[in-house]
Amino acid sequence: MTKGGRAGGGPGTSAASGASDGPAAAAAFVAPDAPISAAPPEAADVIDAAFSPSPSDVAAAAALDAPFLPWPPLVEGRLLRRYKRFLADVELLDGRVVTAHTSNTGRMLDCSEPGRPVFLSLSPNPARRHPYGWEMILMPDGLVGVNTLLPNRLAALALRSGRLTDGRRPAAVRTEPRCGAGRLDLLATGHDGRELWVEVKNCTLVRNSVALFPDAVSLRGARHLEELAALAAAGHRAAVLIMVQRGGAAFFSPADDIDPRWGRVLRQVLDQGVELMVRQVDLSLERAALGASLPARL
Repeated sequence: MTKGGRAGGGPGTSAASGASDGPAAAAAFVAPDAPISAAPPEAADVIDAAFSPSPSDVAAAAALDAPFLPWPPLVEGRLLRRYKRFLADVELLDGRVVTAHTSNTGRMLDCSEPGRPVFLSLSPNPARRHPYGWEMILMPDGLVGVNTLLPNRLAALALRSGRLTDGRRPAAVRTEPRCGAGRLDLLATGHDGRELWVEVKNCTLVRNSVALFPDAVSLRGARHLEELAALAAAGHRAAVLIMVQRGGAAFFSPADDIDPRWGRVLRQVLDQGVELMVRQVDLSLERAALGASLPARL
């Protein structure tokens, strides 16, 4: 997608991709065979979880068409209920009932049905109150990823390996960089100093072959879009990256029936220079991999 987000695909359609926008952007990134210089993670990136991208992950991703994160050993169970937003009771195969933590703040429409098979990770952190983390649920249409931290880590890995910048690796990638009074998800800096700011959104709602975001009213999400627009106005590249952790989607659209303001702000900021990228996340019981780009209909 070119800067501005609405190019290509005809009226009301936005072709979503991770391509760079012209010679200036191309100059900001090194050639695909250049060494990777990964920035040290900030404290906000070291969130208690079962895995995160390692230098070996980044190196391996650079040689592959589809960067991926391997799952830690997964524990299968049956969802009993989700409650208090961040908690879920799960009956394991051996009959034990455990409480798992979920980082997903959305309503999780169509992916939190009691009785469905779920897959948990087990944190080695002894200080964690709920050592089990809810990673995926098996719905009739396939696996759905509910861990909202995974798309950020996969996006960081893909960005470091050049898979979101037309094969050109940035000089450095920072996670959770400060932006004004808050933070965005990723900041890639090219060798010429040009910056690419990325806000990652996790999408689990797919209806009638349409990936929809958000699945709940998201005032914070709209504010992130406005922060990206301010960065674009200041001359930086800025992009919102929708990571679809569910199969069956032919394209992406904002969920206007759920949060009309978010969709309205998205269209506004695309006209102000913010880019839109939509990527499928291919899920299996072994790994989560960066999948194909999806088009957007706005």
